[in-house]
Amino acid sequence: MSAGVEAVAVDAGAVRTCTDEASEREVRASGTAGPARTRAGAGLRARLDSRRLRTHLGTVAGVAILGVLLWRLGTGVFLDGLRRIDATTLLAGLGLGLLTTVFSAWRWCLVARGLRIRLPLGPAVADYYRALFLNAALPGGVLGDVHRAVRHGQSAGDVGRGVRAVVLERTAGQAVLVAVGAAVLLTQPSPVLAETRHFAVILAIVSVCGVVTVGAVRRGRAPGRAQRYGAVRAALTEARGALLARGSWPGVLLSSVLVLAGHLAMFVLAARVAGSAASVAQLMPLALLALLAMGLPLNVGGWGPREGATAWAFGAAGLGASMGLTVAVVYGVLSFAASLPGAVVLVVRWCAALRRPREESAGGHDQCVTREKYASKESVSAASSSFPFSAEASEGRPMTPESV
Repeated sequence: MSAGVEAVAVDAGAVRTCTDEASEREVRASGTAGPARTRAGAGLRARLDSRRLRTHLGTVAGVAILGVLLWRLGTGVFLDGLRRIDATTLLAGLGLGLLTTVFSAWRWCLVARGLRIRLPLGPAVADYYRALFLNAALPGGVLGDVHRAVRHGQSAGDVGRGVRAVVLERTAGQAVLVAVGAAVLLTQPSPVLAETRHFAVILAIVSVCGVVTVGAVRRGRAPGRAQRYGAVRAALTEARGALLARGSWPGVLLSSVLVLAGHLAMFVLAARVAGSAASVAQLMPLALLALLAMGLPLNVGGWGPREGATAWAFGAAGLGASMGLTVAVVYGVLSFAASLPGAVVLVVRWCAALRRPREESAGGHDQCVTREKYASKESVSAASSSFPFSAEASEGRPMTPESV
């Protein structure tokens, strides 16, 4: 290991020396323009590689998509979608949200059990509601799931398994969505079928190229990387045991299908509220396209790709891009309303966390007072009990061994 590190250091030093010599020659040739250009390029690369840019890239992309939609279709479409929502619609959204949340939490419990982590259904439902609300209220759309994973891992005593349980649970749901979406989009007649087929062909070509590249890299990989691939193989084995075990996969599959059915039903409800007269058969491919777009991490609290994909799909289907955007707005509002119980869970647990230190401090003060009050008596009794033949004269008993 040390010889390899020294060799790498020597090679790095040689490369650095050659690079320095080359840069010096370029500087002599180009004068003062070379260093300025080099510094500018380094600054640009540093900005592009910064963590802040990578973190907010999805939010910027979501804002850009919404900006283009507002520019092309106007703000009246958004306002029209908001005006169409009434109390009955919100109650229906809450009911569908309860259905999808309970079955999603059940799927999480099954995956956690497959990873040998205890997770009761009641706390899982509460944590899932809180995660949905944080996903909808915060940029990025995944911060709630990150919080759910870390908190469950901390409570279970294994943060790694807690994170893997959430990742596998979400992966199972996305896998069912992709499978159903591919089956429907490639078989059901719709105006977007031709475009979808083109996308499917492109995706297949990219997948084949990726598989070939991975195979070539695996053949030429260094022996020192065998440990890394062993860790990946172990993770895949663990995932297969958690998702495909005999006691897990029926429940995981059933819950994922029911969750997908709940999301599709909410999309149909949003279409009816928006005023669309399209049949359910016409709406299914469009709804699946919107749900697939929602999986992209380029959104602002879930807004962005969903609205763009829905507007494009409705326009391609001859139903009007404005109608598609109205449906997406209604669906987004219903999804946010369905996550509102998570705000209640967040507030209740926050208040409990604030009250707990006060109770602990009050309990500690009482305990100290009790200790100070009875310290002398305890010390006297302890001292008297240390002598086996000691007894008080007022007790009226002889000081014999039998009295001890």
